[in-house]
Formats: sequence, structure tokens, C-alpha cells
Amino acid sequence: MDWLDLGLNLAGVVIFFVGMMLSIGLHEIGHMVPAKLFGVRVPQYMVGFGPTLWSRRRGETEYGIKWIPLGGYVRMIGMLPPRKGDEPGKLRSGSTGPFQGLIENARQVSLEEIRPGDEDRVFYKRKWWQKVIIMAGGPAMNFVLAIGLFAVVLMGFGIKTEQPVVKSVSQCVIPATEIRDCRPGDPATPAANAGLRAGDRIVEVAGRPVKSWEEATRRIRAHGAGATTIGVERGGQRLTLNATLIAQDRPKLDDPDKLERVGFLGVSPTFEYVPQGPAAVAQRIGELTAHTAQSLVRFPEKMVGVWNAAFGGAERDINGPVGVVGAGRIGGEILASEAPAKDKMVLFLNLLAGFNLAIGMFNLIPLLPLDGGHIAGALWEGLRRFIARVFRRPDPGHVDVARLLPLTYAVAAVFVVMAGLLLYADLVNPIRLTG
Repeated sequence: MDWLDLGLNLAGVVIFFVGMMLSIGLHEIGHMVPAKLFGVRVPQYMVGFGPTLWSRRRGETEYGIKWIPLGGYVRMIGMLPPRKGDEPGKLRSGSTGPFQGLIENARQVSLEEIRPGDEDRVFYKRKWWQKVIIMAGGPAMNFVLAIGLFAVVLMGFGIKTEQPVVKSVSQCVIPATEIRDCRPGDPATPAANAGLRAGDRIVEVAGRPVKSWEEATRRIRAHGAGATTIGVERGGQRLTLNATLIAQDRPKLDDPDKLERVGFLGVSPTFEYVPQGPAAVAQRIGELTAHTAQSLVRFPEKMVGVWNAAFGGAERDINGPVGVVGAGRIGGEILASEAPAKDKMVLFLNLLAGFNLAIGMFNLIPLLPLDGGHIAGALWEGLRRFIARVFRRPDPGHVDVARLLPLTYAVAAVFVVMAGLLLYADLVNPIRLTG
């Protein structure tokens, strides 16, 4: 790798990290805006973790950037409710057991943030549907970003589609089972004999007009061996070329692993970006959502593959989990590649859109400390209160998520271990787009 490639690679890493941190920052804004709207006091809005790099206070909120760019957070007061019967800021003594002590200490820390006059500005006192909106705001922002980025890619740039324009003409006939250059004695292809050239637009096959590469390909394959005509547009002129097709074993269009004997001409198509409509965006989002959901279900299984790649030298699964460092390296590889600038931009936007979709869905897993855990608690609170009203029972009160803190810390520890494993694997055996 020369200095230019190294510089482009590093620039790609930086650009992706900037896009990733903007996504994280917007995720936290998705929490902060509805929290403030519903009256919750938000003391801090931070992008990153660790020591503070820069911060500034606006009103009652401190906005800042921290040194470790691996996430972010919004601090809202009163995330944990006091025990039933306790007054805010006052806890009963006599807690026993390591888990109970941990829970009560966490309550104390949460309640210490409540200043005089803030008693009604705590998170736990919000209505259940307000809690859902606040906690779902972050993932919702990721989904909006993913949809917006995919819309830019599909509707602004488009999808690379085969055009009925010749990109190159094969000079000799090579069996489909072989990958090699032409050798002396190899017969010339029908396209070379007919005089087709790069840039020719195929408009007619066997006297019948064609409008797409697929239509031309199917017409040629169905014709089989024998003489035919190929109508092309070249330099603004319409030409009819005589070609004698040959029969050759080629991969099936609907099953490339199998061969079939078809007519063969010997040309390859040009690819151009064709803008798509909103339906294509919806279809792409639906397909990737289903794929991401399946990946999350199989996440523990895929982490075994990451372990084997990190410590056993196994090959990384290109469709397997990747951490922020690995994703950044992929961004660097994209920018340092020899692909056209338009292709690089599309790949970058797709990578960032996929990152936002994955982060949004991951955060909806109904486990604390993820957003989905808080959403599940709020929904359970709403259901309990609804049942109490229907059966004319006393209000059951707020759901005490503090009781789940031991499980929360266990889940957080697992996430830290997995993040560390991904970081190590991304450093020693990263996913690469090319060999």
C-alpha cells in the first residue's frame, strides 16, 4: 500500500466515523426532544464516552463531546422510581443482600439528581405512552436516517442496471467452466466475427426489437446455434450486423449453479445507474429489516464465528457481525478502492444506512439497558394500569425497573465482552471487501 492509498484509507475511516457519530448524535436527539417536550429535565446530552473533550451549557442542559467515540447518551433525571411508600430523596434503611444493596444504591444515585422543584419533572412519573415515545425516539431517528439514506441512494443515484450497450466484445470462445485468457487456436466469438464494438447499443435481435439487456440475452439464448441479425446503434447510425451464433453451455439465468446449452454471442453489458421510485425504497427497507432481524436472532451463533476468526484464524464471514472499528476500516477500503467516485459514494451511503438500521433494531431488543427494555417496561406499566381500570382495582403504580438492575448489569457485561471481541477481531482479522 503506497502513501496515497494509506491516506485515502485513513480519510475513509475518518469520514465514516464522522457519519457514525452524527448518527449517534441524532439518535440521542431522538430521546432528548420528546423528553424535554414532556417536561423531563435533561441535565446532559453527550456524544461519546469517557473524559469530556468539549462541552457547553445551554439552559439546564450541558451539551458536549467525549473522547471515546463509541456511543453517546442523554441523562434524564428520575429514571428509577423510589420504592413504593418512600418519599423522593428518602430511602428506607435495612437493605440486605448484594443485589438489594446494588438496587438501592442505584435508586439513591438516581434520586440525588432531583433538585427542589424537580419532583414532577422526573422520567418515572411520565405517562406510560410518553415513556414509550421518549425511549423509542432514538431508534426511530435511526430508522428515519436509514430510510432517508436509502432514498438518496435508490431515488437519487439509482441501482446499477444492465443496459443493452456493449461494454466489451470477447475475442475468443472460452468454455464457461474455465477462467483464462484466449489461447492460440481458440475460435473467435460470433460477436467478434460480426464486427460488434464496445459502445454499440443493441436494439434488435433476429429482426425483433429489444429494449433491455435481459430481453436481448433471452432472445440470443433462445435462438440457439445458427445465423441471425443483430441491429445496433453506433455513432447515431442504425446498422444491421450478420452473426452466426454458436451453441455453448452457459449458467442458467435463474440458477447460475447449473448449465444449459444455449445460443452464444460473446458480449458483456454496460452498467448504468437507473433511479428508482419510492416502492423500491420500501422494498429495500423491508428486505434489509427482515435480514437484520434474522441476523439478530442468530447473533450468538455468529459471535462463535467471530471468536474462531479472532483466535483460530478462520475466515471472517462478510455477512457476520462487525464493530465500529471494522465498519470504519470498510469505509477506508471503499475510499481507497479504484472504483468510480459515484460507486464510492453509493457504497458509503449504503454502509451508513445499514449501520443506522442495525443500530435502531438492536436498540429495540426488549432487554435493559437497551431502549427496548425501557419500552417493554412502559408497555407493561400501561397494560397493568389498563387491567386495573377494567376490573376497578387500585392503580398498581409505576413499574419498578430498578428490580431488573442485576439482570441489566449482566446483559451490559455480555455486551461489553462482545464489543471487545468484535474490536479485537476487527483489528487482527478484519472483514475485507476485496482480497
